[in-house]
Order: sequence, then C-alpha cells, then structure tokens
Amino acid sequence: MARSILSNPIHLISIFAFLFLCYTIVVPMWEIISHTFTWHSEDIRVARGVVPGEFTLYHWAHVLASDISQSVFYKPLMNSFAIAVCVSVLSMILGGALAWLVTRTDIPFKKTIGFLAIIPYMLPSWIKAFAWLVVFKNDRVGGSQGLMQYVLGINPPDWLSYGFLPIVINLSAHYYTFFYLLIAVALSSINSSLEESADIMGASRLTILRKVTFPLVMPAILSALILTFSKSMGTFGVAAFLGLPVKYYTIATMLYGSMKNRMISDAYVLSLILILISSLTIYINQRTIGKRKSYATIGGKDSRKNPTPLGKWRIPAVSAVLLFLCSAALFPLLLLLWQSFMLRDGDYSFSNLTLHFWTGESMSNIASGEVGVLINDGIVLALKNSLSIAFTAAIVAAVIGLVFGYIITKSRKTLSSKVVEQLSFLPYLIPGISFAAIYLSMFAQPQLLVPALYGTLSLVILITIVKELPFATRSGLSTMFQISGELEEAAKIQGASWLRRFIKIMVPLSRKGVVSAFLLLFISAMKELDLIVLLVTPNTGTLTTLTFRYAEKGYQQYADAIILIIIAIILITHFLATKFLKADLSKGIGG
Repeated sequence: MARSILSNPIHLISIFAFLFLCYTIVVPMWEIISHTFTWHSEDIRVARGVVPGEFTLYHWAHVLASDISQSVFYKPLMNSFAIAVCVSVLSMILGGALAWLVTRTDIPFKKTIGFLAIIPYMLPSWIKAFAWLVVFKNDRVGGSQGLMQYVLGINPPDWLSYGFLPIVINLSAHYYTFFYLLIAVALSSINSSLEESADIMGASRLTILRKVTFPLVMPAILSALILTFSKSMGTFGVAAFLGLPVKYYTIATMLYGSMKNRMISDAYVLSLILILISSLTIYINQRTIGKRKSYATIGGKDSRKNPTPLGKWRIPAVSAVLLFLCSAALFPLLLLLWQSFMLRDGDYSFSNLTLHFWTGESMSNIASGEVGVLINDGIVLALKNSLSIAFTAAIVAAVIGLVFGYIITKSRKTLSSKVVEQLSFLPYLIPGISFAAIYLSMFAQPQLLVPALYGTLSLVILITIVKELPFATRSGLSTMFQISGELEEAAKIQGASWLRRFIKIMVPLSRKGVVSAFLLLFISAMKELDLIVLLVTPNTGTLTTLTFRYAEKGYQQYADAIILIIIAIILITHFLATKFLKADLSKGIGG
C-alpha cells in the first residue's frame, strides 16, 4: 500500500490539497458566518443582556431592519447595483464593438489596437479615478481646481467630478477589456460563410447580427457580463476615490468604513451579502448558458475570414478607436505624470513644475515634510513589500495551480477531483474586500497550529495566493490537459517515482504555462488594493496601500508618483517575461 502511494501518490496529494483549501477557504467562511450569528464582548455597549458566544440574529437585524439600515445597507446596495448594471452594459457595448471591428472588419492598425486594448488590464482600475480628478476636479469639493477649470474657467458640477457618473465611466474604461478579449476569441472562431449565407438569402445586416452573430457569441457575452457585474459590485478603489468625497457610498466602501469604525459584525454581514450576490450571479450565468443550444463554429473545413469592408467609415472608425484607447490607456498616465511634477495643486503652468515630489528633501511647508518618493524610506519599504508579496504569491500560486491541475486531470470524474476543482473556484465568488474581512477575523488570533498573522507579510502573501487560486488552477488545468499521459506512463514503467516524474517531465513541459500564469498573477498582485487595504500595517504596507493613504491625506503628487512606479514595474516584468517566453519558444523550435 505504501509503495503504491509513493509510486502514484495522487490520493495523498488530493488529501493535502483538500486540507489546504478547507483551512484557507472553508474555515474562514465558517468563521465569518458564525461571527454574525453570535454575541461578542464588544456588543455589550449596544445591547442589554448580552452573553458572549450565545446565538443571536441581532447583527443581521441591525443591518437589514433597523433605523440605520437605509443608510448603511439599502442605499449603498442600490448604488452598487446601479453601478454594476451600467458598467456591465457600457463595457459590453465598448468591448463588443471593439472586438467586432478588430476581428470582422478591414480596420487598419489591428496589432496596435490589440495592444492598446489590453493595457487597461495591466493597470489598476483606480488610476483612472486619479486622472479623472486631474481633469474634472472642482475647488468646492477637491480643494483645488482641475484642468478643465484651469483652462476653460468652467467649474465642473459635483455630479461630473464625483459620484455615480464618473465611477461608471472609469470602471467601464477598465472592464471593457473582459468583453473585448472574450468576444474577440468567440468571433474569431466563427466562419464568415455563415453570415455570408444569410446575406445571400436576403437578410439585412441587422438581422444577420441579431439572428446569426449574436447567438454564436452569447456564451462569451454572458461570461464577460457576469464577470464585470461581480467585479463592479465589489470594487473599492474607484468607488472610494470618486464616491467618498461626496458621501456616495457603495457596499464595498461601507464595508471598509464599518471595519475602520470597529463595527465588525456589521462589516461581516455586508461581506456575506456581497458574497451571496456574487454567487447568485454566477449561478444565473451557469443556468443561462446551460439552457442555451450549443452551436459548433469550428469544424474540419477551412474557416474563412472575409473581413467586412468599412468603406468610407474606415478612417473615422480607426480614428475613433485610437482616440478611445489612448483616452483609456495612455492619456491617464500622461496626466498623472504631469501632476506628479506640480508643486501646487490646480496650477498647470510650466512654472509650477518641480522635481520635489520625486527627489526633494524634507520641507515643512510641503506635504508635512515628506521627502521625494525616490529617497523616501517608507516608499522603499513599501516597494520591497510589494515585490516580496507579488513574486512570492505569484510563484507559489502558479506552482499550486499546476499541482491542482495535475490532480484534477489525473483523477478526472472522481470525487476528490471535483472537490478540489470546486473549492479552488470559491475565492472567485468572494469580492476582495470581503475576503480581507474574513481573513482579518480568522488570523487576528492564533488558529490551530498557526500563530496570529495579522500585521505580518505572511498574511498578505497567503490571502493573495488563495485569492488567485481560481485563475492559477485553471491555468494549471489547461497546461496539464495539453501534456500526453503517455510520457509519464513510459517513465513509470521504467521505475521512476512520482516526484521524479513530476519534476523531470511535467514541470519542464509546462514551463510556458507556468511562466504565463506567473506573469498574470504578478501583475494582479502588484496592482491589488481591495484585497489588502484592511490587512496592512505601517510595516507591511505596499505601494498600492501607500498610494491610498497619500490620496486620503491630499498628497496627490506622491500618490501619482507611486502609481507610475507600480506601472513601470508591471511593464518591465511583462517585457522580460514576454522576452523569456519568445526565447524559450524559439529554442524549442530550433531544438
């Protein structure tokens, strides 16, 4: 029996995977659920006859059916829902139109458009909020004028500077990438002869789009729609920067405020509601796709792609697309770069430019004596923390994802495989700030053999790894499906142990997938704010959380400079990883 396990310890690895997932996902979920249904010592100040540890529905009633429910729950919920719906629809229109233009028309500069279209994915969603304020900030709320007021003398109304409209526009300019990527792949797989046949039969362009093209890409649209809706419902950064100055609250910002005000139970109730909404949207998506008819669009015959000629609209279309992409990807960076050199807020003249916020020494009359970001010890520490978290979490998550992918593929259709696959997907359902609230509850005190982790980098690394497991596992699963089982079987016949087979065969063959997964996980970790904003301390702060703190204090130049450092790190890492993959591919082809 022992020899059998050593030669193929798939069951033993499955057990360890199950225990890891239970401890990092199931147990924290149970902790937060049980917390909302029990009395705690801090509740003595709000209710009589409290016995800590006893069952109660008080916390749920306090959030859902009390005098403060309207302001604490129902209004933020409606704000979040309105944002999520509008962002989903607008992102679908922008991403879908862009995908159609790139894949189905003769629009020029397709490679340039494709590159610019995915840049927003590599950038934090909330940097556009900073760029928005550079242009549309007004001196009534923001304290200083924005570019629009400086150049045109027009003081933007509050609804244009802050609140619902700017939040929707900024999130849409970020999440349209989901629709673009998914719909572009779906459209690329459709043989254009299907649409040409409908055209020959006399169908109008609108009828072809509605009866042929749209049904074929509907699964991709639904997937992107649910992904965008869930992300928008739980987003924190953009809603905080553009909503809090005018007291426009969402569920995520209200959750953050509850945690900061030590209303822990209320925050956990809001977290569970966010998780329930995300789970419900995923369920509806699966049910909707499951009921739809399946259409085969890829066959053995050559799939012809005859691009639709744009004719006289070719130049206007490419001009509009490039203008939009530059506005969504490049223009915000240029604005933030300019503002990082501005000595005084609201003065956009050349005479107001300075290097102080980059290399300046301490001056008591500027930002309370803060030194420039390039010589700031606090920022150097945050940089080290960010790189440590991103590199460690990305490497570990990529390896765990590969192992989980191996477990699922090698024991397909078994109970252990299904359990590992489903549990590894659970973090996807949990909004980042809710996940942080869960881990704050669980790891604030020692648990089993694990000491209290709050205030340590280990906790931030752990939550980042677990949060990235859904993507890491699916990446590992995709990689393992491409590796033939015959290779491992041959090594097994030769007497190679499982560990040797895995290290010598599976790992080398999956290195491209692991590097690709590492790259995307690293980018995700470097730009993360929602997930870790509740967990960091002054010693464990990251570049993103330091950006948030500077923005809260009104030191926007420092915040902008740090954002540019984050972006530079992401782009350099992306460039190096891409070069490595290309070199590795060329070596493989040459060999």
